[in-house]
Amino acid sequence: MRISVVIPAKNEEENLKPLIEEIYRALIDVVNFEVIYVDDGSTDKTFENLLYLKASGFDRVNVLRHKHSVGQSTAIWTGVSHADGELVVTLDADGQNDPSDIPNLLTMASQFPLGSHFCIAGHRKNRKDTAWKRFQSKLANSVRSKFLNDDTPDTGCGLKVFPKQTFLDLPYFDHMHRFLPALIRRQGGIIKVVEVNHRDRQFGKSKYNMLGRLGVGLIDMAGVYWLQKRNKLNDVILENEESI
Repeated sequence: MRISVVIPAKNEEENLKPLIEEIYRALIDVVNFEVIYVDDGSTDKTFENLLYLKASGFDRVNVLRHKHSVGQSTAIWTGVSHADGELVVTLDADGQNDPSDIPNLLTMASQFPLGSHFCIAGHRKNRKDTAWKRFQSKLANSVRSKFLNDDTPDTGCGLKVFPKQTFLDLPYFDHMHRFLPALIRRQGGIIKVVEVNHRDRQFGKSKYNMLGRLGVGLIDMAGVYWLQKRNKLNDVILENEESI
């Protein structure tokens, strides 16, 4: 099975090479894979450095670019829609997710039957962030988990594995990446949570803060709740067959 590692990136020029090297070390002897970077309108040398790295021998890297920044969810959607793999692995571009965790998540994914909907979600139990940022995340995850009942303690973790077709079947909207477990569960998918490593950011700075996400987060959560309540799953019985 071919794996597509999809990484949305904005102004991460210094984090590119170390992360790509780690992905290669983690997967080169494990699985057939490609790495898709989606440059979301960077204003630094992210795009140029990606092209240089690809030409320098990292030939499994494919580079896509948004002319203007349109957000992380759309960058993920762009990457997944261009992926060749049957399974998609998402990672944050800042290097805080550890690629060495990917094989463990893929092992869990291999236990699901072909064609099933699922999501293997990373859980950053020991986060390497400031106390204030951890508080923000804990509060947001607590509210979202109780409201949406998505069985995920850390939906903000960028490290996830899911089938490409599962993702493409989801309703698309901005910020949807924060609600992937709830959306996948809505369509009958199974959610599995795995504790993963989390590292300090080595270069650059975070692009997100609580105040910037709060308003749209509440609106989006209400929208996902509405989708859950309006959804109806069916069990189709074919001619001459009985429902299991």
